[in-house]
Amino acid sequence: MSKKKKAEILRQPAEIKYREELDYLASIDKGNRPFSWKRSPQMVRTFVLGSTPSQKLDRKIDQKWYGNPSIVERAIVTLASDRGLLLIGDPGTGKSWLAELLAAAICDNSTYVVQGTAGTTEDQIKYSWNVAMVIASGQSRESIIPSPIMTGMQEGGMGRFEELTRCTSDVQDALISILSEKYISIPELKADNIVFAQPGFNIIATANSRDRGVNELSSALKRRFNFVHIPVVSNKKQEKEIILFRTQDLLKRHGFEVEVPPMLLDVLLQTFSDLREASDAASSDDQRLESALSTAEQIGVLEDAILHGHYFGAKTLEANSLARSLVGTLVRRLPEDVSVMNKFWHGVVEKRAGEQKGEWQPFLDGGKEAMANMKR
Repeated sequence: MSKKKKAEILRQPAEIKYREELDYLASIDKGNRPFSWKRSPQMVRTFVLGSTPSQKLDRKIDQKWYGNPSIVERAIVTLASDRGLLLIGDPGTGKSWLAELLAAAICDNSTYVVQGTAGTTEDQIKYSWNVAMVIASGQSRESIIPSPIMTGMQEGGMGRFEELTRCTSDVQDALISILSEKYISIPELKADNIVFAQPGFNIIATANSRDRGVNELSSALKRRFNFVHIPVVSNKKQEKEIILFRTQDLLKRHGFEVEVPPMLLDVLLQTFSDLREASDAASSDDQRLESALSTAEQIGVLEDAILHGHYFGAKTLEANSLARSLVGTLVRRLPEDVSVMNKFWHGVVEKRAGEQKGEWQPFLDGGKEAMANMKR
């Protein structure tokens, strides 16, 4: 794809964004490749987790997903097996990003995606019909509109199913035959009525651990998946790396980069840590924020603050702007979340501002200002 064409895409999928890295890894790959994989499991791991000096590569491969390497290795091995992969974890833990990176590295296409919702139908998993063609010449293979999953089967690629547990049980069960038999039947046709999966096909699904009980997976479907749990990032150093990587990555879409002052990043990380602690100690949902307080939320807060400064006068990231973005992002229920945040601000942030000074004072003032505006 040309540079001009790339620039016209608002959000490039991983296989386009990291095309040079993927081509390089394929060119030096001497490992065994399962089925029709474009790269060996070792090179898939390198693409996701980055290269190491011991590999002695001619170019550095950047780390794109931050977490325990064993999680990535188990995911890769699962996708080379007969079972599907289910990435499960709290919101904002990087499940979808990991799924995209794996699909891009394995089959050069991460776009065979079904987004699970309460309104997802079986047609969206299997196939539907081009009504105009059916009226004109009847039902045939040519008049079928394949789902992303069916296309992945035909191409020997990775199908992705986001938020599997958001779908109703009958829709989930449509996956059972796909995962076990590796084909889709088309009963409306008398001949040529089966679409077989090509070697290399598998499914990467994600599920939000907070959605347990919404639409539980059946025992039959669970048996066809290997579960890989993605934990919440608790290491501050690792969380800082994720936030900086993803924020700068997002800002590149806008054509600029901003240096994030280390002190302000520490304030953001500490505030989220304190919020999580307060949420864990709360005795009821009314006493905690509705937001997930995930790493993804921190990235959203930081991006919002940087964009506000860039477009409305401030050349550098400022503490009061960061606080306003944090309050604006996390307060969703009115007046419940305002009350929770106000109590936290006066009980925790104000105490830190008094003890640690520095950026905490303008951060304290910015948050108070934001909440005062919400109460008007």
